[in-house]
Amino acid sequence: MIRPQSNAYRDRVDLSGIWRALPDPSRIGQANGWASGLPNPTFAIAVPGSWNEQLAEIGLMNYVGDMWMETRVFVPFSFSGRDIVLRFGSADYSATVWVNGHLAGCSGAEHLPFELTISDFVSVGTEAVIIVRVTNLLPEQGPTQRVSQQDYANEGRPKDEYLPSVRFDFFPYGGLNRPVYMVALPKDRITSLRLTPSLDGTIGQIDVELCYQGNSDRAVVVFTHKGIAASATLWLKDGKGAGQVRIENCPLWSPTTPHLFDVRADLVAGAFGTVDQVRLKTGVREIRVVGHQLLLNGAPLVLKGFGKHEDSPFRGRGLDLPQMIKDFQLLKWCGANSVRTSHYPYAEEFYDLCDEHGILVIDEVFSINLDFRRVKLDGLEAHKCAITQLIARDYNHPCVIAWSLANEPGYLGEKNYSKDSAPYWKALFAHARNQDASRPMTHANVVYAGLDDPAFDEGDFLMINRYYGWYHEPAQLDRAIPKLIADFDALASAYAKPIFVAEFGADALAGQHATYPQLFTEDYQSDFIAAYWQAITEHPSVIGGHVWNFADFRTAQHGRRVVFNLKGVFTRDRTPKKAAFTVRALWAET
Repeated sequence: MIRPQSNAYRDRVDLSGIWRALPDPSRIGQANGWASGLPNPTFAIAVPGSWNEQLAEIGLMNYVGDMWMETRVFVPFSFSGRDIVLRFGSADYSATVWVNGHLAGCSGAEHLPFELTISDFVSVGTEAVIIVRVTNLLPEQGPTQRVSQQDYANEGRPKDEYLPSVRFDFFPYGGLNRPVYMVALPKDRITSLRLTPSLDGTIGQIDVELCYQGNSDRAVVVFTHKGIAASATLWLKDGKGAGQVRIENCPLWSPTTPHLFDVRADLVAGAFGTVDQVRLKTGVREIRVVGHQLLLNGAPLVLKGFGKHEDSPFRGRGLDLPQMIKDFQLLKWCGANSVRTSHYPYAEEFYDLCDEHGILVIDEVFSINLDFRRVKLDGLEAHKCAITQLIARDYNHPCVIAWSLANEPGYLGEKNYSKDSAPYWKALFAHARNQDASRPMTHANVVYAGLDDPAFDEGDFLMINRYYGWYHEPAQLDRAIPKLIADFDALASAYAKPIFVAEFGADALAGQHATYPQLFTEDYQSDFIAAYWQAITEHPSVIGGHVWNFADFRTAQHGRRVVFNLKGVFTRDRTPKKAAFTVRALWAET
């Protein structure tokens, strides 16, 4: 999928702005004709943006269900003779779209983009009515499963009940949280461009694979960077073409030298010349796992950084560009070199900035606390589909160094987790490697799944989330750290693979202090992180860790949360806690 862009052959209209919205808790909208236009009264809603905090005062803070949204857009005369497509950055968690009363189609995997061709439903020089029915109700089967209030009771876990009902510890925002574009595309066009970098000594190699539609005979792909230029001509047949670009003394992409090449791909159709063009940026780097090390361009990495969330006041999960810019300044200020997109793919603009700033990314699909007592075949297929779409979207970003296929499966301590999940993981990891053989694969293990988690057999490196000293052995680091080290030792002995601590952290209420170990104080959070980091850096099989979390974030309501998960080293408005200065000092030394 090619991102929307404007050039001599392509154009786009940004549909961001104020839309109209109408909740539909009884699901009567379609039967009552809302697909052709919403009845009055409606509410104003900003897109991108979540409806929850925007419309809290009319009772929608905790709303889970259908929301109908409408906008109107003028179709320019310049779109004439081209394919007209709607492109949604995401719809949380799924959407159905109508244009001028016609069903245009539905969304794909959660938190990922989808495109719908609408040429047959619109006319240039006129206004089009776009209706989107969005729901933040998860499917029964999929990489992240729906949970209801009744499920908590059936499982005998009433103390785990959240409002809204979720299986995860962040807020289930609903809405169109990323940009929406109306795009004009040439009939003959590039449909995908896949760039796979590797190294041959000092020579950078980029394998180029291109897919197209139409009758073109070749494509020319040009890479440029600070006076360097290299190109390849791809001869096309049956919708595909492939070639390789080699760059001598290639400037490599890394956290300290995030060199990016401008890439231009021209699609050529004989005497007609160029009929389409695509531009993007990429970097040349090589990522490998060797023994207990993760190597970038042949040098071992120590990953230091955070788990994050897309979460901001009023916007919810909606794209917040000023906050994103601020976050990258704070990441660099802390000395971080990496993040995990916990627990879903982020907006594409985030990866652009990671490429630019040299921030390494473990890119995670939306799969949280998978319950293997409920998994069926269609759930596995949906999980595979989500991985396919994630890899297709983010493949060309040099910042992406690994794919995380799930977070904390086995969280419920299912009795037969190890036996029941093994075939699932084998099939899922094989599918992911079929999509991308150039990057390592992993998943995030929770303590309840055990150290014999069958997903460890399939992963290239081992990710573990650990909270000894918080959820276990609270405020007792003298007991917690030996347990952490024991896990390191056991995993290092059982698997010849690197170990990465994907989550560790403690809640801290800003301004709370104590002279002794006390949960929820800034002092204990700081001491917790320092103790974990010492254990991480001293163990030869551990390649680093990510503090949970970068900043405080909203969760569904629960007795153990005071509105937010407070494990951020920054508050939700990005005020630093004591721990922010602690990690800055620690990471300056590694």
